[in-house]
Amino acid sequence: MKKRKILFLGESYRADAITWMKGLKEFGDFEIITWELQTPSNSKFDRFKRILEYFFAPVSIRKIIKKEKPDMVIAERTTSYGFLAAISGSKTIAIAQQGRTDLWPEDSSLYPFKKFIQKYAFKKAHLIHAWGPVMTIHMKAIGVDMNKVLVLPKGINLSLFTPSTNNSTRIEAIVTRSLMPEYRHDSILKAFGILHQKGIDFLLTIVGDGTRLSYLKDLATALQIENKVIFTGRIPNTELPKLLQQSNVYISMPITEGVSASLFEAMACNCYPVVSDLPGNQSWITHRENGQLIKIDNIEMLAEELIWSFKNDESRNNAIIRNRKFVEENANYVINMKTISDKYHELLNTRNN
Repeated sequence: MKKRKILFLGESYRADAITWMKGLKEFGDFEIITWELQTPSNSKFDRFKRILEYFFAPVSIRKIIKKEKPDMVIAERTTSYGFLAAISGSKTIAIAQQGRTDLWPEDSSLYPFKKFIQKYAFKKAHLIHAWGPVMTIHMKAIGVDMNKVLVLPKGINLSLFTPSTNNSTRIEAIVTRSLMPEYRHDSILKAFGILHQKGIDFLLTIVGDGTRLSYLKDLATALQIENKVIFTGRIPNTELPKLLQQSNVYISMPITEGVSASLFEAMACNCYPVVSDLPGNQSWITHRENGQLIKIDNIEMLAEELIWSFKNDESRNNAIIRNRKFVEENANYVINMKTISDKYHELLNTRNN
């Protein structure tokens, strides 16, 4: 029997997208072809070029569909590639909402336009992915047909992200989000500056790269904690489990959050989660039960809660066991990607009959 073919619209280099496509190949035996915008959006001129490229994208996509004849089109982000999928002319379409609403930033001049194209994408899609419950709030609010929505994270590879025991008596924290302003690494460093002033020992590992790298290195020096902070730079994803296993606390302080695979990875490796108090994290974390929820940019609270979690090691150890069990039951890549793949085949069978 001929393999079914999927056209993926989205940034194929992103870890998230790689997980999705790899899972479909592995558990659905799909053949995957990809298309994405080629212009980066670094400068204002680049952004203008990208918008222009987006404008002509439907023509390119229809050409690929004519040539490759995919059985279905899937796309990430309801406000960009999702809309392109909706107007692609494909008979079967699945789109994924990546963030809490995908309508971000809210002060963008393109906000009304994004709202309009998102509504259209939701209407045209035959299957809509919500990678977690937080995403369904927005969908329900704008009247999406919830029968089309599959609420399930892609999951993570639990044979790679395995638990380990860290018996260190000091805070050995790790941050794995990209070094962009919205991830608030500066707040994290300032909180550790407070711990340093209090004479509390720690090691902080900041993984990844981004526009803020040199600023953050300078900040660590200014706070006199540069000897206790390791900037790894970009690392291969295969090295991440080891770094998580060597840490005992995972910190993530973004100002907006959908469903974070990074959080699941940390929970799987027995890292105690200390994260922003946002709906996306509240779906998985209850404050002082299985982690900590910190108000955005509240560096004093972050410092205090880190101290609290280290004084209450029994609570921390219970949380670690509970979190690993939760990830095994809810975010297992093998189970979840098999479910998603089966859903695609089922959809294709009913759409093609």
